[in-house]
Amino acid sequence: MSGIARWADLRRFTPARVGLGRAGNALPTRAHLDFLEAHARARDAVHSALDAAALRAALAPAPSVLVRSAAPDRPTYLLRPDLGRRLADATVLPHAPCDLAIVIADGLCASGVQHHAPPLLARVLPALRRRGSTVAPLVIAELGRVAIGDPIGAALGARAVAVLIGERPGLTAPDSLGIYLTWDPRPGRTDAERNCISNVRPEGLGYEEAAAKLLWLVGAMFQAGMSGVALKDEQPRVPRLGT
Repeated sequence: MSGIARWADLRRFTPARVGLGRAGNALPTRAHLDFLEAHARARDAVHSALDAAALRAALAPAPSVLVRSAAPDRPTYLLRPDLGRRLADATVLPHAPCDLAIVIADGLCASGVQHHAPPLLARVLPALRRRGSTVAPLVIAELGRVAIGDPIGAALGARAVAVLIGERPGLTAPDSLGIYLTWDPRPGRTDAERNCISNVRPEGLGYEEAAAKLLWLVGAMFQAGMSGVALKDEQPRVPRLGT
């Protein structure tokens, strides 16, 4: 098999840019244009805005609450990560002690949240109810970073918080969703105290697998009373939720 044929065969199994060839000292025109398109899609994803009304409709009948971070607009949000970690002044959330708070934040890819949060939660919420876990109303946080889950979880009185957030887009994954789990949420928590599930999307970690991983980690958190580097992901191989 020739070298060209081997590269072509490998490209059937990965979206990575391998075996692109060359034209002199540069990429072939097609590969160069594909790169520019992927880069433009990634930039668009960073600047995409969350359609909160459509998201709340997609999450129904689950109750939801809409809040905003301290960032006044998206350009400021991108330049000031610290503002995205705090709630806007005068934000009021109902204090109703519960096992888990779920926060949905746009992060660096609102389109990823818009597409993937509803089908993921459609699998997670019924499973949590079957376990007997109490879940606060879903909180949709516009212009939110991961750490905005800490003041939200504390205000709600949640024992743990799961933040579903749009991940930094890449050239092959411009609409990926991440999940960050924190035990005993409160302002001042660090990233070392969180567990992360990354690349949730049909082309990456599918909804069934992501839901199973999330539910396992939530159970492990409640059993161990901790999260982050102290909580190891030792989930055994399990069948999909639907089987």
